[in-house]
Amino acid sequence: MTATATYGVTEIAQLFPNLMDIQCEDLREKVAATWNEAITTGCGGKGWTFDELRAVKFTLLAGDIEMTFIEHLNSCVRQCIAIADVLENAFTCDIPINRDILIAGALLADCGKPLEFDKDASGNVIKGTFGEALRHPFSGVAMAYKHGVPAEAMHMIATHSHEGEKVERSIESIIFHHADFVDFDIAKFLGRRAGKK
Repeated sequence: MTATATYGVTEIAQLFPNLMDIQCEDLREKVAATWNEAITTGCGGKGWTFDELRAVKFTLLAGDIEMTFIEHLNSCVRQCIAIADVLENAFTCDIPINRDILIAGALLADCGKPLEFDKDASGNVIKGTFGEALRHPFSGVAMAYKHGVPAEAMHMIATHSHEGEKVERSIESIIFHHADFVDFDIAKFLGRRAGKK
């Protein structure tokens, strides 16, 4: 797929299969529309192809590891679903988890990264000028708002990283925050290990 294409639910689900687990069709379409904008306007305005996005490393902060950005997002969504299952089965008290919001917010938490990232003259993925000015939680919320994503899912985007340390996170945001840092901390561990070889 080219960077100039328009991607709907079917195409975005090729990157993120759990998009189809969102029961509300309207929310599913809003998540896809947000990702469409992120993909087609990211990389310094040039847009990304699916193959380019699939090749982007999960984080620029962990060294050269095999974990990719798309794998990370899919890992986090699956972790969130699994955590919700465990919580609902482990406790006798009701834990009010909105599954659609949990999945939508998990899918969108890093939707600002395609704008944050760019490529240098050699084709290496770097933090671009836009990313230097605006971290992905901010650009992610802006895009999600533009596409009518509910505030509860935007809360997850806004609070998933260290920006969320100053506010009370929702249950869904708490779940995603921990899933995100499971991957991040493991990536850092693997990056340190790779650096010692």
